[in-house]
Amino acid sequence: MPRLIQTPETTHRIHFQDCDMLGHLNNARYLDYFLNAREDHTSEHYALNLGELAREQNAAWVITKHHISYLKPARQGVQVRILSQLIHFDNSNLVLEMQMRDEAGTRLLALLWSEMTYITTPTGTRTDHANAMMELLDKLDVEDVSYDPDGFDERVKEVRKQLKKLRHEE
Repeated sequence: MPRLIQTPETTHRIHFQDCDMLGHLNNARYLDYFLNAREDHTSEHYALNLGELAREQNAAWVITKHHISYLKPARQGVQVRILSQLIHFDNSNLVLEMQMRDEAGTRLLALLWSEMTYITTPTGTRTDHANAMMELLDKLDVEDVSYDPDGFDERVKEVRKQLKKLRHEE
């Protein structure tokens, strides 16, 4: 089996209706762009339709917390790159990191951590991932990212430093 892409990325154009009066992507709309990109990534790269999966297993992930840092404005009409990756998981939880970068992929515009819990849909109670899902999550987990629930700000600094180094090498 070919190695799964742990950090897929796609480009998206910032649409006028999603922007504020200054022509910047509205803060609340970042979440839509990030979550829509992740849905595209899971469908395209892992053949997972999250709606179908929820109906088949009577279980789904619900978001319990977001950490987001807005670093530079995403302006109306520009192309941005959105990357997503799994940085932590256990029997019933996972943490996704999503980055919005400029079109070249060298400047970080925003970084998001989404914490999710797997629940049964009839009752809304926490449940464990199935064994097959645990195996997939293990393959997708990006081990290079050291997840610390209190380390969000440090992670933002780390990514910015990595991208700055990348720009200087070019």
